[in-house]
Amino acid sequence: MSQAIVRSALFVPASRPERIAKALASGADRVIVDLEDAVEEAAKAQARDNLQAFLAEQPEACVLVRVNAPQHWAHAADLALCQRHAGVSGILLPKAETVEQVQRARATGKPVWPIIESARGLVALPLLAACEGVERLSFGSLDLGLDLNLRTASEAAEQVLGQARYAVLLHSRAAGLAPPLDGVHPDIQDVAGLQRHVQFARDMGFGGALCIHPSQVSVIHRALQPSPDELEWAHRVLAAAEGGAGVFTLDGQMVDAPVILRARALVHAAGKGE
Repeated sequence: MSQAIVRSALFVPASRPERIAKALASGADRVIVDLEDAVEEAAKAQARDNLQAFLAEQPEACVLVRVNAPQHWAHAADLALCQRHAGVSGILLPKAETVEQVQRARATGKPVWPIIESARGLVALPLLAACEGVERLSFGSLDLGLDLNLRTASEAAEQVLGQARYAVLLHSRAAGLAPPLDGVHPDIQDVAGLQRHVQFARDMGFGGALCIHPSQVSVIHRALQPSPDELEWAHRVLAAAEGGAGVFTLDGQMVDAPVILRARALVHAAGKGE
């Protein structure tokens, strides 16, 4: 199973095929062509045709696809399209709630990224994370908040969503999955809010975030970078560790194997900068 670093995954609606190439040039680690929420009901079939045409015309392109939810009438056709094209590198499965839904998506031969965005999905997390073919989980905070009847942006809602994020992180780690991605920040103009949102997810152990506009990509990448103080500390730890001592002190603090691993992770993260 792939453990590639994915900091940003940018949605682009299949109903706007002229934007797909622009999304691929945005610097996002992954591009997700969306057949679900960003496409009006009457445009579903046309959106699928648009994606098929793009993949046929651009055989070197590589995209993820968010298919319609398992209960949706277009779901089977979406999966069939994904199965046919080598340019589809994986499937985002919205409203993932059962093992059978994941297995159906996996039958395409593509890795699956279940989106946890409902109470049933949270309850089924241990089973979903353990499914063969699941590469990483992503967190749908907006839909989950709606499903749980949370009051948007309230302190109480954030407490509940924090617990849900913890569950996604815990079961990702227990199943040996790639680090999960947090949900989108819907206010495109709110750069400071997006930075706080991503840093919060980073500090919880998430690998990055989903996003809805190319301008959000660089903000996400910067927010995931270690601070200059963190990076300076990490370099000093690694320099001191070159002496070969298994345990030593630095700045009055004990440094052992877990601390050295943390320092290496920070340096590695810095190397994934813009």
